Amino acid sequence: MILTVTPNAALDITHHLDRLRPHGSNRVRAVAERAGGKGVNVARVLHALGHPTVVTGLVGGITGRAIRAELAAAGLTDRMLAIPGESRRTVAVVEESVGDTTVLLEPGPVVGVEEWERFLHHLDTLLPGAAAVVLSGSLPRGLPRDAYAQLLRHAHAHGVPAVLDADGAALRAALPAGPALIKPNADELTAATGLADPVAAARALHAAGAGAVVASLGADGVIAVTPHGSWHARGPERLAGNPTGAGDAAVAALTLGLVTRTPWPDRLAEAVALSAAAVAAPLAGDFDPAVHRALRPRVNVRHLAPFAAEEPDPCP
Repeated sequence: MILTVTPNAALDITHHLDRLRPHGSNRVRAVAERAGGKGVNVARVLHALGHPTVVTGLVGGITGRAIRAELAAAGLTDRMLAIPGESRRTVAVVEESVGDTTVLLEPGPVVGVEEWERFLHHLDTLLPGAAAVVLSGSLPRGLPRDAYAQLLRHAHAHGVPAVLDADGAALRAALPAGPALIKPNADELTAATGLADPVAAARALHAAGAGAVVASLGADGVIAVTPHGSWHARGPERLAGNPTGAGDAAVAALTLGLVTRTPWPDRLAEAVALSAAAVAAPLAGDFDPAVHRALRPRVNVRHLAPFAAEEPDPCP
């Protein structure tokens, strides 16, 4: 079982229209509503791939009840912890004529110290059955900057490897706690390190405590910096669609690779293909199986020049 943790779970609302016209009226062609947040999206992909998954995090209020109802309808195992505050919503506006998406993100509830302590205890009851844990997304207001570092320490105490997908201060504070893998994007790399070169930035985060760094670069694929080698994986073509859940699909693939100890080039090729297939699907958390199958053998993976800390063995 893979456990996903979404501290700031959301109700995702997606509007599809031909083209967004700022400062004017926009006629929406279709609307979808479902439970979201990065960890929930990861769980959806894992569930679709047939891997047992448990979803946990913090939810509250009318929106929280809607999130839990949709999780049940989707067949996901819900171990969310209820809190008094109101869960957030996100709104994605998909412009189908140009293949672009605009996303509005609410801040989420304020979580108090007692609620956070309750969640840490709750997490300790779930970790013993997990092969890996995914910690991802923004933090609700009220949580300390080192909240992810705390979650990582709990995972380590149970011997469970942790994959972290966070940014900003939360990411930097978590690195000394030693996540097995982190998955920033290009902007998050630069923000965390001040370095414009993604490979140099990834190596800096690896040196700061991440066991491995896999950075998503949009249409340029992903780069990976690990103790066993560095690689660049890229798909054959750019796909138009909704990129909102692409990074979460990549995290799902990388976590499965961690659990199964798949060689790094293979897990990176799977991450690129699955994230592209997520772009081709209309909603975050879904992927197009046909696109996934077609792209997987066409992903190009090449070695990057090694650096001093790397070992030659490509299969950790």
